[in-house]
Amino acid sequence: MATIHERLFGVKAPPCGKVWFIITHMTLNGQSANRQIARAAGTVMLAFIASNLVGLVRQILMAGAFGTQAGIDAFSAANRVSETLFNLVAGGALASAFIPTFTALLTRGDRQRAWQLASAIANLIILVLVLACILAAVFAPWIVSNILAPGFASDPEKEALTISLLRIMLPSAVLFGLSGLVMGILNSNRIFFWPAFAPAMYQVGIIIGIVVLAPTWGIYGLAIGVLLGSALHLVLQLPSLWRLKGNFYPTMGWDSPDVYEVARLMAPRLLGVAVVQLNFWINTRLASQFVEGSVIALVLAFSLMLMPQAAIAQSIAIAAMPTLSAQVALGKLNEMRLSLAASLRGALLLSIPAMVGLILLRRPVIVLLYQRGKFDSTSTELVAWALLWFVAGLVGHTFVEILSRAFYSLHDTRTPVLIGIAAMSLNVLFSYGFSALFFRLGWLPHGGLALANSLATGLEAGGLFWLMRRRLNGLNGRMILDGMVKAILATLAMWLSLWVWLTWTQGKAAWLVVGGGIVIGVVVFTASIAVLGVSEFKIVLGALKRRFAG
Repeated sequence: MATIHERLFGVKAPPCGKVWFIITHMTLNGQSANRQIARAAGTVMLAFIASNLVGLVRQILMAGAFGTQAGIDAFSAANRVSETLFNLVAGGALASAFIPTFTALLTRGDRQRAWQLASAIANLIILVLVLACILAAVFAPWIVSNILAPGFASDPEKEALTISLLRIMLPSAVLFGLSGLVMGILNSNRIFFWPAFAPAMYQVGIIIGIVVLAPTWGIYGLAIGVLLGSALHLVLQLPSLWRLKGNFYPTMGWDSPDVYEVARLMAPRLLGVAVVQLNFWINTRLASQFVEGSVIALVLAFSLMLMPQAAIAQSIAIAAMPTLSAQVALGKLNEMRLSLAASLRGALLLSIPAMVGLILLRRPVIVLLYQRGKFDSTSTELVAWALLWFVAGLVGHTFVEILSRAFYSLHDTRTPVLIGIAAMSLNVLFSYGFSALFFRLGWLPHGGLALANSLATGLEAGGLFWLMRRRLNGLNGRMILDGMVKAILATLAMWLSLWVWLTWTQGKAAWLVVGGGIVIGVVVFTASIAVLGVSEFKIVLGALKRRFAG
């Protein structure tokens, strides 16, 4: 069995281990760290793409089975409660605080304290989430009618259905809480594929709910599928966790300085997550008062935007965070600056063409994926309208994902939280303002909610970038700017080719428009960055040549 040092660094540690070994043998210089991040990001990206494909199957089946009718609106609103509990207690807030602390203990070779920390956090997650779920179940009628979806009050049957679905899905928060912690443990040990692929198993559970259970139990089958999917999300990762041979300790860690450190780092991040969740609740609250289907249209559109965001931003951010955390632990801030700048540049090269491509192809994509069964042309227009405004914020979402984790690697959760609170507070104002403006213009008002999210996220990304640049005394701005300019030029060429393609294929089958558009877009963009001499293209091409040559 490989030691923790072998798993982390790929070489054997001498008997003395610990700090001397790491400083002597671990050379996290800029280039080697960037290659490490790139390899890990590639692994995570493949897993995310696979998960997204399974997620697409789920969305297609769900849209065909339920369309944008009242039942699926109730399900989407009800699921918001369990998602909020998970995110508040054991989602991004915990991961951002746990991974740097856990990684630091592993980096120092203090394996026992690391696993004592993990055990304490697991026990606390179970305690807090079980109590929170019980309270949410008891007060479910009040939550739905007064906070979550007051617009459903005009339809008592829809309101009652939302309450029932909420209670059914609450236990998924506990399962996801434990699964999120396992993700953090595996990522800290440089195990990325199975945690990244776990969301696919969640989608599989929902697919079983749609295909097997929904024909008999209707929308309740979908809710049970959520429970099954959350269990599969956890179970998939357990073999990798078992192979780490960590010890479990029956402790809450009340007197542990490591638990205190996680709590200290988590507190401001928790406030930030609460503000983000508040925005989701406000969107659900407002959308429940718009035309039927507005709630699920926002969910479907946001999910489509998250597919490229997950493949690009989350894969890079998840892969980079352990490396950035280790560089910070060793005091190598110059190397961290280079690694972060390279990550941001790579994200720009991928997110800018993805944004433009999805904007242009959004309607045929939705027709191809969803328009069948109860999902009609009206449903397509509802989702396409929201997607247009959500996708405009893709680059901003990408930068926020990466920069936030860079701050967490510096053991600074306060800065991104304060920026996030400011941005999401603006999002609340924008949501009310833009939805009212869209209504006065005769536009579907749920599009204003999507625009509010994109604008607020863009401002958040700008604030984080400016502060990180000050924190690190520079951020290799010329390298990032060079990547952005070349990405924009290549994307302009892609946009022109897609515009010609869409004009020529107007009225053609959706599969032809989407398939041909993707091929043309990828070929033109790749050729353009090759002509422009983008260094990342040369590196990837060289790696492919070496692999096939070998």
